[in-house]
Amino acid sequence: MIALKKQWLAFLEDESGMGVVEVILIIVVLIAMVVIFKNQITTLVNNIWKSINQSAKKIY
Repeated sequence: MIALKKQWLAFLEDESGMGVVEVILIIVVLIAMVVIFKNQITTLVNNIWKSINQSAKKIY
């Protein structure tokens, strides 16, 4: 019975899985931000590509 209690306490104190949980939470937050700001991100990327294309046309 004492060994079972020690194993249970060791299990509760083990934090080796915390890194995975933190990474998953960060990914969820990033996905939520992309969904929320989808229109702004799309507009920004389109403007960047237009600027790149215009600069490339000036070179040629």
